[in-house]
Amino acid sequence: MKTLRAIAAALIFAATPALAVELGDDGLHKPDWLRETFKDLREDLAEANAEGKRLMIIIEQRGCIYCTKMHEEVFPVPEIDALIRETYFVVQMNLFGDVEVTDFDGTVLPEKDMAARWGALFTPTLIFLPEEVPEGQTAADSAVAMMPGAFGKGTTEALLVWVRDHGYESGEHFQKFLASRVNPEG
Repeated sequence: MKTLRAIAAALIFAATPALAVELGDDGLHKPDWLRETFKDLREDLAEANAEGKRLMIIIEQRGCIYCTKMHEEVFPVPEIDALIRETYFVVQMNLFGDVEVTDFDGTVLPEKDMAARWGALFTPTLIFLPEEVPEGQTAADSAVAMMPGAFGKGTTEALLVWVRDHGYESGEHFQKFLASRVNPEG
């Protein structure tokens, strides 16, 4: 009987799709929608605009349980995955990394120092940029939204839609937008 249970468990496990996203040498998740760039944000923004997409920076760190939650439970949701693929040009940064990043104002710093410059204290942090960044501004200064932390499917999808649809320009606070999606009658 134990053998039958073990075989049944093995079959169920084998039939369950793995949602684990491959980890890179830096210990960060590497979904196939991430862009490999030279991390010059001016170039990344130009490329995103040329593709008709929004630039999003995701700051993560090795061993981050909240990053894992997002990559295994939230980002793979079909609606969220589609929003990311269709709307966003995503560049990943390592909170403690040494790869050089060029900010919009021309400042060049290692990822860890750039993250500190922008005030990123938690991973994951999602930073959404406008289509145009004024001369001399940093990513943090010009961001239309910065979202630190892991969030559920509904909040994440709402944020991706709110940024895509320029909700920040309408004056409607993201929390009110989210509440209207949760309770449309309210």
